[in-house]
Amino acid sequence: MPRVVVTFPEGKFKVLTMSYDDGKEADRRLVEIFNQHGIKGTFHINGGLFDTPGRLGKEEIASLYDGHEVSAHTLTHPTIARSPKEQLIEEFIEDRKQLENIVQYTVRGLSYPNGSFSTNIKDMLPHLGFEYARTVHSTGTFAMPDDLFEWNPTCHHKRDVMKLAKDFTELHKSQYLYMMYVWGHSYEFDNDQNWNLIEDFCEYIGNREDIWYATNIEIVDYLRAFRNLRFSASSDFVYNPSFQSVWLSVDGAIVEVKGGSHVNLNI
Repeated sequence: MPRVVVTFPEGKFKVLTMSYDDGKEADRRLVEIFNQHGIKGTFHINGGLFDTPGRLGKEEIASLYDGHEVSAHTLTHPTIARSPKEQLIEEFIEDRKQLENIVQYTVRGLSYPNGSFSTNIKDMLPHLGFEYARTVHSTGTFAMPDDLFEWNPTCHHKRDVMKLAKDFTELHKSQYLYMMYVWGHSYEFDNDQNWNLIEDFCEYIGNREDIWYATNIEIVDYLRAFRNLRFSASSDFVYNPSFQSVWLSVDGAIVEVKGGSHVNLNI
């Protein structure tokens, strides 16, 4: 029986994802920095707060975040653990409707506003079309998420982000998958007058051949595609019913299993 483990695209074993909340005007500069260094971000936006002071207007959302992910953050940013479920449904669904009307793709992700959530809210989200939700609980680790509806990031950008970036780039044990997940608010760079922090971070960690740069939903989709693979009982062949490729390490050799393909793993 061959030894088979999943890798990230092209055999990589490290992924970086960035997550920023509220859709503030400072996102313009942040997106530009990400684009310069080949880094992808997920931007969690309140669809009911467009064109209010400090926030972006509807007309620039689709073009600004092109190549990144627009995700939900509730319609009006309430503390949702204190809200009745009737209001929660409107907050989630109307936010999705507003954002989807702008970007013209299905919004499937969420970050919890004010970091507020509960078990009941987590249980509700799949029924409202969501596939993941990010917390504000930073772990300081590079672990892959165990619960996508309680997805804990590695760190806020204020918390040792450069030290963690250096630790991340030095990881070399390919028998594991590692994820560095940074979150925050772009307006904090204005408030703290430290845009150099994110510029230095992106310059250091961006455009590396051994890192997969992905949005939150791209990670979710890739993990799901792996789980959907249909292996033979002896793991000597596999069928991929998904549309996207999945990469496997088979006895140390990297094998791409393209969408819709049936691949022999006895190599």
